[in-house]
Amino acid sequence: MIKRILLLALFLFAASFAEDGLRVAHVDSKLIFEGYRGTKKAQEEFDRQVAKWEQQANLLQKELASIKEKLDKQVLMLSDEKKRELEAEYSKKETELKDFISKVYGRNGELLTENEKVSGPIIQLIRKAVNEIALQEGYDMVVDRASGAVLFWKNENDLTQKVLDYLNAR
Repeated sequence: MIKRILLLALFLFAASFAEDGLRVAHVDSKLIFEGYRGTKKAQEEFDRQVAKWEQQANLLQKELASIKEKLDKQVLMLSDEKKRELEAEYSKKETELKDFISKVYGRNGELLTENEKVSGPIIQLIRKAVNEIALQEGYDMVVDRASGAVLFWKNENDLTQKVLDYLNAR
């Protein structure tokens, strides 16, 4: 919400200077990000890592289910000591699974870190390309439509395809 208010204020500010020749362009960073060939490669790398985490989580879940099944099937035949051992093993494996899920998929987990590691350089590259093209084209300001705050734009001021072509040509 604050982002939209700031963008609206920015547009009002830009509109007040439009008479002085302020040139404003726009891009859709989401389309650029999705259309850039480098994103596809980074997405594949990210997907491979996510698949490894999913395999690891599935393995832990299977081990947990196996212990639970053994406990359920053999509960009447087990000595109290063996039953306690299996319950302790189950509890340990359950904690291990919860810790793993939290470590990978939690609030500040490895999934988020990996996503930032993979997408961060691409976002920086996109920003650099937008800056270079805006300077070459003589624009004073470039607004990102992907933020959702742009209410109107002229197609001739859209730099999205130029940025995408620039990035993919590299």
